[in-house]
Amino acid sequence: MTMMNPKRVFTTFLLVLTIIDASLLAFADYGEAVDKSLLFFEAQRSGKLPGTQRVKWRGDSGLYDGYQQKVNLVGGYYDAGDHVKFGLPMAYSVTMLSWGAIEYGTSMINLNQMGHVLNAIKWGTDYFIKAHSQPNVLWGQVGDGDSDHYCWERAEDMTTPRTAYKLDTEHPGSDLAGETAAAMAAAAIAFRPYNSSYSDLLLVHAKQLFWFADRFRGLFTDSIPSAREFYTSSGYYDELLWAATWLYRATKDESYLKYVVDNAASMGGTGWAVKEFSWDNKYAGVQILLSKVLMDGYGGAYTATLKQYQAKADYFACACHQKNAGYNAPLTPGGLLYLHEWNNMQYAASAAFLLAVYSDYLSAVKNVLKCPDASVQPQELLAFAKSQACLDSIHIS
Repeated sequence: MTMMNPKRVFTTFLLVLTIIDASLLAFADYGEAVDKSLLFFEAQRSGKLPGTQRVKWRGDSGLYDGYQQKVNLVGGYYDAGDHVKFGLPMAYSVTMLSWGAIEYGTSMINLNQMGHVLNAIKWGTDYFIKAHSQPNVLWGQVGDGDSDHYCWERAEDMTTPRTAYKLDTEHPGSDLAGETAAAMAAAAIAFRPYNSSYSDLLLVHAKQLFWFADRFRGLFTDSIPSAREFYTSSGYYDELLWAATWLYRATKDESYLKYVVDNAASMGGTGWAVKEFSWDNKYAGVQILLSKVLMDGYGGAYTATLKQYQAKADYFACACHQKNAGYNAPLTPGGLLYLHEWNNMQYAASAAFLLAVYSDYLSAVKNVLKCPDASVQPQELLAFAKSQACLDSIHIS
């Protein structure tokens, strides 16, 4: 069993989604990469495995998760080579899987992978439904990283404690609850054409979780200290904006759009100019999603603030593309985005996904990216994203 950090693998999968466009479907390697990435999700499954499980060397595991706390927490995904179910990166992964299915569904259908993508999403959201056992309760973690890492064993044979940790009104976690709300809302969009009743159920949970996250504010690591060593959250404002943005896209309820506009400055949505998009920092994702609202002509009374969001989206794209008047994202000599020494591939992959999505949004309305150093055509932005795909695959292989 080899240690694999899921954030890198999950976002690498999304990078593959980014570059699978109609013009690239002739290259079998991209389709195989998607298939292998989805097999990784199956290999990370916890719980009672279905008969359709393709990774046959994996068996049932974690069948009593939540038993001590009298709640059913069977299912979900293990984090990496360990067997902890960390809520924040799991929810982020499901959000991004859903976004990939939304933006590149046609390509997934053409590759006969849409069923596998939806199954991967649903394995996560089914678990989140269980974990959201009451409107203001979210079970955010099962297992303990320290004890788990001391005992190297198969999930099917694990003997480490399966302690479950929850968020509630006295132990808030706006970042974790907000990300889970975003995952549910994004998944609701992905499932809408295929299973409308399940989509509706996801939206019920997404709305409740967003209200819980916003009403009872706090960092989840203050309520679940055992997660701090592994996933320290830098804040929760980005997750609140992220959740509201996805809920607006899923429901078209203007109250969610009003939320991101009213809180644009106080929560950093129009203040933070970032060069990174990750499980811990969602600002660039919020800014690009809200740019689409503006470009699609739905800004209305909120146009001025949405233009501020778009300016920050442009900053991110220009910084990655090295056209930002010196305030650029760092690159290796070979041209790979290099944002962090530890596990850098996830950041390059996530950035490439956002750049490809933003390229599509700009192309749809025949806009160009206006950077301080030059105007960038959408195709140039996509070409840069593809270059990260090639470099990522070289570094991972």
